[in-house]
This record gives sequence, structure tokens and C-alpha cells, in this order.
Amino acid sequence: MKMLKLIIGIFFLATASMSAQNISEHALGLRLGDSDGFGAEISYQKSIARYNRVEVDLGWRDSRNFDAFKLTGIYQWVHTLDGNFNWYYGVGGGLGSVDFNNGFTDDDGGLFIFGAGDIGIEYDFDIPLLLSLDFRPEIGLVGYDGFSDNFDFDIALGIRYQF
Repeated sequence: MKMLKLIIGIFFLATASMSAQNISEHALGLRLGDSDGFGAEISYQKSIARYNRVEVDLGWRDSRNFDAFKLTGIYQWVHTLDGNFNWYYGVGGGLGSVDFNNGFTDDDGGLFIFGAGDIGIEYDFDIPLLLSLDFRPEIGLVGYDGFSDNFDFDIALGIRYQF
């Protein structure tokens, strides 16, 4: 039993030393990708603990055919790969609304709720700049049929200023 406790203790110390990075307290910028027509999102990240953060993204679209917004919240765990190069994963969800214009479809649109996962890589420059590339699968849970029945693969590039 003592040997098992010793092995578990060594494992936790080894993983803690491998994950010694510094997450910025705040990061604000853009997340540019494809997310059900929401090509750009305003993105904010807030450090919660030494290796955890929350990311909140707001995407909107105002076009001739439809008006829409989407708000996403993701809780993330961050780990060091090498130096300033990190990888992260997370889970969360969000809500949104879509309204169609000009007879684009017979449907009026509506509200929707979705669940999301997140996995990505990032590079933390020596200047207050953070670049990331992530993959965010989303699945519609409740609401407007155009989004609640869909499974969406969202791949995006993030550019954020850290402060």
C-alpha cells in the first residue's frame, strides 16, 4: 500500500513539473474560422487557475439572407508541449439565434442551444501575442431545427492580445 502511494505521488509530481507554463490572466482577440456561417468571433480568455481558463466567444452575422448571433463558453485545461508551445482541450456549450430575411427559406429561424468540445495548440510569443489553432466540434441540443439536429466541425485560427 505504501508503495502504491509512493508511485502515485511520483506520478503527480512528474506531471506537475511537465505542465509548468504561465497562462495569461486575460486575452482578447479574434477567432477566425468556419462556424455555421459565423466566420469571425470576438474571443475572450480568462485564467481561472494555474492550468485552467474560460474562453467566451461571440459571433454574429448580418447579411442579406439572415441575421444571427452565437455565444459560446468553453472551460479549458492547458498543458505545455515545449517552451512557449502549448496544447489545450475543453468542454462547454452555448446558445444562439437566427432570423431569415427576404424569403431565403420558408422557415423563420429561432433560438438554439448546443454542446461543444475543444482541442487545440497555441504559441505564446514573448510579446503579448497568442496565436492558436483549434478544432471545436459542436452538436445542436435544443431549439431551431437547422442547428439542433446538426453536428458541426469548427476549425479556427485565434489571434489574441494578452494582458
